[in-house]
Amino acid sequence: MKLGRLGVWYPVDRLDAQGCAQFAARVEANGYSALWYPESRGYETFAIAGFLLGATQRLILGSSIANIYARDAFTSRRGMISLNALHGDRFILGLGVSHRPMVEGVRGHDYGKPVPVMRAYLDALQGKEEGAADWPVALAALGPLMLKLSRDRTLGALPYNVTPKHTAEAKAILGPGKMLAVEQKVCYMTLENYRNNWLREGFTEAELADGGSDRFIDAMVLHGDAAAIKAGLRAHFTAGATHVALQPVHGPEDWAQRDRTIAALADT
Repeated sequence: MKLGRLGVWYPVDRLDAQGCAQFAARVEANGYSALWYPESRGYETFAIAGFLLGATQRLILGSSIANIYARDAFTSRRGMISLNALHGDRFILGLGVSHRPMVEGVRGHDYGKPVPVMRAYLDALQGKEEGAADWPVALAALGPLMLKLSRDRTLGALPYNVTPKHTAEAKAILGPGKMLAVEQKVCYMTLENYRNNWLREGFTEAELADGGSDRFIDAMVLHGDAAAIKAGLRAHFTAGATHVALQPVHGPEDWAQRDRTIAALADT
């Protein structure tokens, strides 16, 4: 499995089966190396991965992220192994602790301290298998401790809702030889893990209030013509990213704008 420079991150939950298959094929046809998708209230992570892998030939599929509270570690391990065996080693299992409202409010579990919970999950997932750190597993990581765990136990990290400044900090922690696959998209303001990370990056509470200040929005969302957006994406590579997944932002069901975006940026 060779992950290229560019991928696409997209909430496929908003698409029906035909739309999912067509979009995955379009991402592949535009030359992107990977398509990343979330797990929230919609499609189950392994079910949608299998469907999208079946709709493509070369595209890598990555969960970004699979919620560790949704299934036990043995099930995640077998799902990862099964998808790669059936679809030519094209699946990356991105794992994350999700967010308290999704874990406690939606799933009814107790939300534990993120790093100890993730460490215990990896212990169960990997067991005592030699070379387990080289399995196609990565972690949704923002803070230093989760980034260190990503470095020590997995292929690398999947930071989400971050700036090139954070990318540089993450690269310094991960070091050479580790995957640093960052996502660039519009952001949501209400989830505490992201808010805490933005505060660590130097934004103030006032800048995060009422939808975000101009400085915050300009830092989080690339906008303008293709040249301006490509320059912003390249800033992540300069900061140390090994892979950047862009998320096209568009109006409700404006699939044409989505597709124009991925076509225009494919040669970044």
